[in-house]
Amino acid sequence: MAISKLIPTLVLFALFSFDVGVAHPGLGFGWGSNNPIGGSFSSNLYPQFYQFSCPQADEIVMTVLEKAIAKEPRMAASLLRLHFHDCFVQGCDASILLDDSATIRSEKNAGPNKNSIRGFQVIDEIKAKLEQACPQTVSCADILALAARGSTILSGGPSWELPLGRRDSRTASLNGANTNIPAPNSTIQNLLTLFQRQGLNEEDLVSLSGGHTIGVARCTTFKQRLYNQNGNNQPDETLERSYYYGLRSICPPTGGDNNISPLDLASPSRFDNTYFKLLLWGKGLLTSDEVLLTGNVGRTGALVKAYAEDERLFFHQFAKSMVNMGNIQPLTGFNGEIRKSCHVIN
Repeated sequence: MAISKLIPTLVLFALFSFDVGVAHPGLGFGWGSNNPIGGSFSSNLYPQFYQFSCPQADEIVMTVLEKAIAKEPRMAASLLRLHFHDCFVQGCDASILLDDSATIRSEKNAGPNKNSIRGFQVIDEIKAKLEQACPQTVSCADILALAARGSTILSGGPSWELPLGRRDSRTASLNGANTNIPAPNSTIQNLLTLFQRQGLNEEDLVSLSGGHTIGVARCTTFKQRLYNQNGNNQPDETLERSYYYGLRSICPPTGGDNNISPLDLASPSRFDNTYFKLLLWGKGLLTSDEVLLTGNVGRTGALVKAYAEDERLFFHQFAKSMVNMGNIQPLTGFNGEIRKSCHVIN
């Protein structure tokens, strides 16, 4: 008799629990997930986060990206860099998108970002289309993560199962952007320190640096290597000579700071492992690229050689490291907000 009364109660409880998960996916109820090969998810992020609340989210993102990258292939690298610069400052929370206001000192004005960070108009277009389809559902932080993955795929790189469910910050950190984002003239020890501060290791450092297989850099970021690398008015001796002379023609001793050069001169719009091959040939553009090979600290040099020899290995580790980076201090649950506009807090 007691058991017969208990069974309907359990059935009702199970149905109610499922309904809550469907109605409020952002609360962390509902679906579990299987970890991707070689990846690990933050406990509050999972790939199916928008399965019911906005199932077309990734399709909307990819549609906008396809058009933007077809028009300007460089945009893929810009969007990948936007996600990276966001995650390294108070976590993956879209703080980099916030404009100056009475309460916000924008990260866009930080040294590593000013006059160089770009792609905001593409993020805005994605956000507008998502707001039409699923109002106040998909966060700007998740849009950055989806755009980074989509840009990698559309450039010929790997895909990965992307954990979602990040929420947007109500704050930004200009100081954090100035201190936590690696500089182009970083030493290998400085790079390792900044990555370890974010919970990332040597494999993450080298594989994520491989994102430089696409995109360009401004003359001001590598001029020191050409004319005064060690304070003796001499070039960086690790630069291959013909490459060095080619860079001098792009980047004169005075002026031309905004002239650009591809980070991967062989295939600047294709995501591949050529970046690592170029490092072995003395044709890495930035000091922070070349020291991965020549810094003589830890296993970074061995990893450069391994990725140069095996593109599949690089792709596998890059995908894993993008998940790791995307897990840096996300806001979840009731923390933060879902911004209506990525540029301002609600």
